[in-house]
Amino acid sequence: MEENENRKEKKRKKILISIFIIMCAMLLFSTIFAIINSMNNRIISGIYLQGIDISGMTKEQAETRFKELIDTVLQKKIVLKYGEIENIIILSDLGVSYQIDEAINEACNLGRASNIFKNNWDIVQTKLLKKNITIKINYDEETLNSKIDAMLKLLPGTVQEYSYYIDNENLIIINGKPGITIEREKLKNIIYVEIQELKSDTTIVNIPVINKEPDKIDLEKIHSEIYKEAQDAYITQEPLTVHPNVNGIDFAISMEDAKKLLEEDKEEYSIPLKITIADKTVNDLGEDAFPNVLGTFTTRYDASNKNRSNNISLASEKIDGTVIMPGETFSYNQTVGKRTIDAGYKEAGAYAGGKVVQEVGGGICQVSSTLYNAVLYANLEIVDRSNHYFETSYVDPGRDATVSWGAVDFKFKNNRKYPIKIEAISKNGVTKMSIKGIKEEKEYEVIIQSKVTSIIQKNVKYKEDNSLDSSVEQVEQEGHNGCTSKTYKILKLNGAIVSTEEISADYYHALDKIVIKGTNQSKTIEEAEDDTNDMNIIENELVENLIKENMM
Repeated sequence: MEENENRKEKKRKKILISIFIIMCAMLLFSTIFAIINSMNNRIISGIYLQGIDISGMTKEQAETRFKELIDTVLQKKIVLKYGEIENIIILSDLGVSYQIDEAINEACNLGRASNIFKNNWDIVQTKLLKKNITIKINYDEETLNSKIDAMLKLLPGTVQEYSYYIDNENLIIINGKPGITIEREKLKNIIYVEIQELKSDTTIVNIPVINKEPDKIDLEKIHSEIYKEAQDAYITQEPLTVHPNVNGIDFAISMEDAKKLLEEDKEEYSIPLKITIADKTVNDLGEDAFPNVLGTFTTRYDASNKNRSNNISLASEKIDGTVIMPGETFSYNQTVGKRTIDAGYKEAGAYAGGKVVQEVGGGICQVSSTLYNAVLYANLEIVDRSNHYFETSYVDPGRDATVSWGAVDFKFKNNRKYPIKIEAISKNGVTKMSIKGIKEEKEYEVIIQSKVTSIIQKNVKYKEDNSLDSSVEQVEQEGHNGCTSKTYKILKLNGAIVSTEEISADYYHALDKIVIKGTNQSKTIEEAEDDTNDMNIIENELVENLIKENMM
């Protein structure tokens, strides 16, 4: 028995010694492995950064690789597409930034940042199972929302919410219309996935849309927004303040009767108003109320184009004399009203849905664009502004402001201490907009710079015409190139630049060149020559019209 016990004890000692030796060997191996790894400045095997293998790279190599990659990725174009309508987003315009330094530091610290056992475990686990480190990404949510808003304004058949304006002594309410709208969150998620993928290839994204009913007309809300007590204009001193006249506005009928009018299924409703005229207006205060020109801008148009000239003049008359109090927001659509034949507007060349069309009120975008520039020079706050689908002829790229009733508005806010007044005049081929008011103690000199950042070449499209001889080929539409642009507002004080702000990044589509090709093989030479002469006349007329009406 005693002998057996001795043998068992010896066996236990051997096992313990063996375990001790193995542990010492493992410890020695781990220590040697850790020392070797600590002396190696390369990223351990199995590490991926945003799906890209960076195993064996030094920190400097990884930084160089990803900075070059991201410089390329930031120029990536995402084409938002709905049918034939397209709008382009460039990642750099969204303020996209990749936190690569933080991600690369995490990659470099793997297998080095803890004790030797944890480090070695991380090394083995990463080599066998791989590890992908996600790069943190930031972007400007507000800019992305504005890009989606711009695309929404281009889509045909979008939902139209109810709107209203005051026409003389009537409140005109335009009923909303059902239509499509962009699934905003779904689209944003699609765009975010494109931002995450570090690929520079142009991507086409089909806009996800849903059908939507317009909001129900809220008459109580409209009443609260238009209701005003009559107030005479006056000036107070120390500090100098202009208090403009306010005409009293209220429903001329009861709220109950007004709601009954809305029970009818109509496109447009008219509610009579009770207008109480102030005894003393701003104009009665003389030049003391608005003595200084704060910003002014002028554009030119073809006065011989009678319809377009008429529309420009009408819109200018609606705006002229408008007073905006400090903190108030000016809406172009609410001030000008709906453009209809009954309101005196006529058909003229305009942009709609990315095409050149004849539209009632065509041309009034020249008024909004001229006003936009005057507002910029007055250093007022822009609330809502969109560029045209194509370039305009009357202002440089980035300097236009398109409008469309029920869809696209131009708005700005009086962010100054004193009231301002718009002086608008359009005659003899010249449109001039001026913002007048009282200069403040600190007035900046405003410089607006617009730079074309790329040219978008026009496409050539051919249309076959079997009524023309095969030798005939005529230009139906010359078309023009598009471009991208960036516009900056520079503020100077006492001759020194104090700020430079990018106020817009715009995309203008190219207008296709259209060529008509004859396909008839049987015409005589004389008939072909007659067709050529006819097409030359048509071409000249088209070119002349495009020049005259270019464009809304």
